[in-house]
Amino acid sequence: MSVQNENEYEDLLSQWSDLESGLGIILSSPASTQEFTHRVRQYDRWMQGLMQRDPDVGLYLLFQLAGNSPVGYSASHSLVCAVLCHLIATELLIAPKERDSLVQAALTMNIAMTALQDELATQVEKPTPQQQDAIRVHSVKGAMMLANLGVADDNWLEIVTSHHDDAVEKVEWRTAPTLTRLTRILKVVDRYAAMISPRMSRAGRSATESARAVMANVSVKSDEIGHAMVRSVGLCPPGTYVRLDNDELAIVVRRSSKHNQPYVAIVGKSNGEMFPVPRLHATAQSYPRIRAALASSSVRARLNHFHVLQLGAYAATQP
Repeated sequence: MSVQNENEYEDLLSQWSDLESGLGIILSSPASTQEFTHRVRQYDRWMQGLMQRDPDVGLYLLFQLAGNSPVGYSASHSLVCAVLCHLIATELLIAPKERDSLVQAALTMNIAMTALQDELATQVEKPTPQQQDAIRVHSVKGAMMLANLGVADDNWLEIVTSHHDDAVEKVEWRTAPTLTRLTRILKVVDRYAAMISPRMSRAGRSATESARAVMANVSVKSDEIGHAMVRSVGLCPPGTYVRLDNDELAIVVRRSSKHNQPYVAIVGKSNGEMFPVPRLHATAQSYPRIRAALASSSVRARLNHFHVLQLGAYAATQP
């Protein structure tokens, strides 16, 4: 179901914002959160409901959120990772119980360094030795914190413990134990989401560049995850900017059956001037095609996202 009017758009936008804010609160103050495990599972169900409503709109809002600001980075990053894990688990036909462990681990994997992660996102200097120590132990410490908060799902705890462990990439996917597969998915997704997000010390990469870098860095044994991610969200996901063959600027609004040829809204002329009204273009059907993906931080366009998403809603009705 696409967004039908501006009130629906504002409601959906506020729901994603409230979900991210609520997640940020429990990750920042876990000891003050009653029924922590229940709250995490509640946020997971909330996220699933929003994605079920319209996956392309959900991805559009998420990638805009992830690519535009380092403020509140930790919660935003966890939510992006959870959504990507959810989509990849669906693509790979992972059992619901295992999918729940994976997504809930994604939501909480950095609980031991939430404040530090937000701090690092706005820090120009390299991490200090003390910060590096905290980064090094955050996975194990996070799992211990979660256990103390009442998390009794052993898979959830183990995925958090091992999500930076290189050993999970050394086993063939088809013979890997279930837990190794789940941990490997989160490891790949975590790296990808970190690449697209900006820091004060660097701009975020484009989604395409990030996807290709992740697939180049992982072993052949992890190719299944990279390909499943591209099948799930595309090389240029909704909400990301692209430069077309004729130098026009566009933003992706909806995936198509061809992973590298989505529907886009053309928003800017080749000379840098913005069009007063964006226009829909199916890159899979005609020229111009996508020449390059752009990092969100390199685009200064001020868009009416509701109007852009209306074009995406129209694209959804096309054969």
